[in-house]
Amino acid sequence: MKMNQMVFVVLTVVFATMTELSLGASLGGLGVEPRCRCIGTESRRIGKLIESVALFPPTPHCEDTEIIATLKSTGQEICLDTTAPWVKKVIEKILANRRR
Repeated sequence: MKMNQMVFVVLTVVFATMTELSLGASLGGLGVEPRCRCIGTESRRIGKLIESVALFPPTPHCEDTEIIATLKSTGQEICLDTTAPWVKKVIEKILANRRR
């Protein structure tokens, strides 16, 4: 590989990397996550331990509806399993309160 070709390849890789980093930074600055927030979910009934719940609808970056509960005692955030029956009731209650 000639020196000019090597320089071109290196510059291309650097440019691509910087573009990816700036895209992620710009999305983060807008409050948009470039991926899903939840990696794993909790399906056990923990309703009495929950202080607050936030519902995040699907986005172009994450096709899942995500529900994140904040625990009373520790402030820890836990992702809830949206297919669990008790979580479905929480979703219905949140949506009903938003319609009022």
